Amino acid sequence: MKKNVGGVDRIVRGVAGSALVVWALAGGPVWAWIGVVPLVTAVLAFCPLYAPFGISTCRK
Repeated sequence: MKKNVGGVDRIVRGVAGSALVVWALAGGPVWAWIGVVPLVTAVLAFCPLYAPFGISTCRK
């Protein structure tokens, strides 16, 4: 897997994902567990949806 998620993108995904997971743990709606997806993509610095379109937010 080649990295395709850059710095700012990773931070935004991490914060949004964490917020959703915390909300789910605090008794929020079940759909808030979707926050795991951006959290994992932030940690791995790879987004499988970016790959087929050739999108990369990493610096060249």
